[in-house]
Order: sequence, then structure tokens, then C-alpha cells
Amino acid sequence: MSADSNTTAVCPGTYDPVTEGHLDIIRRAAELFEKVVVGVVAESPRKDTLFSIDERVAFLEESLPPEANIEVEVFDTLLVDFARKWGAKALVKGLRAISDFEYEFQMAQLNRKLAPDLETIYLMASPEYSFLSSSGVKEVARFGGRVDDLVPAVVARRFAELFQ
Repeated sequence: MSADSNTTAVCPGTYDPVTEGHLDIIRRAAELFEKVVVGVVAESPRKDTLFSIDERVAFLEESLPPEANIEVEVFDTLLVDFARKWGAKALVKGLRAISDFEYEFQMAQLNRKLAPDLETIYLMASPEYSFLSSSGVKEVARFGGRVDDLVPAVVARRFAELFQ
């Protein structure tokens, strides 16, 4: 696919908080698709969020390049319905390690059943981010560790406010 292929992709996630690994995947997706919608999950039954939905959206908006082809939107529906709303042809997710694969494989198959016309595309994490997770970053920050090279500056500042 090229950037002029008239396609939209959704990069879904909780982004609690956004990490440099997330931003890497989003930027790389923006090079592949005409439009990338960063879908921020309003609430997840699998995760308790530390940051409010407004904070998570603000972190993303402040951290992403001012590219015309990246948009940040909140959703509280099925992912496939959110993707349809945007006319997306693909879901783009990052994979860090084999431990991500089982869950992602199950979700891709379920989404495929619900929306056969929607492809799930995985981008391998860049090596420098292959260990990085939002939950890991939150734990490091809670115990006073440095996270400024793991998250955008706006997130690092918010952690400092919360945990110092």
C-alpha cells in the first residue's frame, strides 16, 4: 500500500498512557495509509485506567506530529463498528513479543468474523520499544523510576505530578 492508495486505517488502543512504542507504530502506519484514525478506547473491561479519557486524548494530540493524515478519536463501541464509521480498510496493531500474539490472534479472528472486509495488520515493534508497555511504564513511574525516555514529555510531566 502506498500513502496515495485512498485507504484509512484505525490504530486502536487504551493508550493509558501513550508510550514511545505506540507513537512509533502510529507514525509508521501514517506512512502506509492515506488516513490513520487513532481510536482511543473510552473504557476497557480488561483494564483499569490511570488517566482519564480526556488526558489520554490530550497526551496523544500533543505527542503526535501535526500530520494532516492522523486523527485522534474516542470510541465506546465494537472496534469493527468504529472502523466502519471511518470507512477503514485495516486495523493496525503493534506486536512486541510472542506473548502479545495469542491475544492479538484471537481478537483478529473475532474481528474477521464480525467484519470480513476489515484486515488486521501487525507492525513489529521497533527493537528499542520491544519491551515497552503502558503497564510497565506505570509501575516504573509509581516507584519513582525515570520514564522520560519511554513516554512523551507531556506524559512524563504528568507522572511527576502524580507520583512525586
